[in-house]
Amino acid sequence: YDEENIKNFLLSLEGRNISAQTRNMFLNAIKFYYCGVLNIVSKIEIRCAKKNKSLPVILSREELKEIIGSITNQKHKLMIALAYGAGLRVSEVINLRVGDIDIRELTIHIKKSKGRKDRLSVFPERLIADIQKFLSGKESDDFIFINGHGGGLTARSAQKIFDHALAKSGIMKKATFHSLRHSFATHLLENGVDIRYVQELLGHNNIRTTQRYTQVTNPGLKKIKSPF
Repeated sequence: YDEENIKNFLLSLEGRNISAQTRNMFLNAIKFYYCGVLNIVSKIEIRCAKKNKSLPVILSREELKEIIGSITNQKHKLMIALAYGAGLRVSEVINLRVGDIDIRELTIHIKKSKGRKDRLSVFPERLIADIQKFLSGKESDDFIFINGHGGGLTARSAQKIFDHALAKSGIMKKATFHSLRHSFATHLLENGVDIRYVQELLGHNNIRTTQRYTQVTNPGLKKIKSPF
């Protein structure tokens, strides 16, 4: 057992641009081998690498109009618009049921989401007429967005719908379905909504998770021009 060799190995991985997550997997395997299999040492005092914290990909309002406008399927268009307009995760939007929408109060009841918690989010007023078409004739427990067989959509299907719309719009950002939620939070903060309300709408336990959006909404930074 040579701790210095282990550190050098991990540094070599970092030099090859191997992600922090993968490097930590290697380190945990090494720890298990030396401590659990060979029983040479009881503990290896090497800390795991910190995960890289990249800024979320944000779509501008104009880009969102382009993406949503590129969708011809009305069900798909509504799903993408609602995910952005309410800040929903892909798992939340595909699991929405008719009874979760309160058009009168303009709210969405998101049930047993991440962390098995319920929360309320806002329902976009401009989508009332569109959503009513999909709610008509359905029971309270029916999925709003269904596949060709009458069941709920899968997360993979929803992501493919977004990917297709993104490609069709010609926008080159490396956005994903989750970028809709990122954009929702960012645009609320840009509109002056208190960060604590944004935290509540997103269902974040820790406000630090919400605070990362302030890094991409800094109006002072955006006003600075390059001296070049």
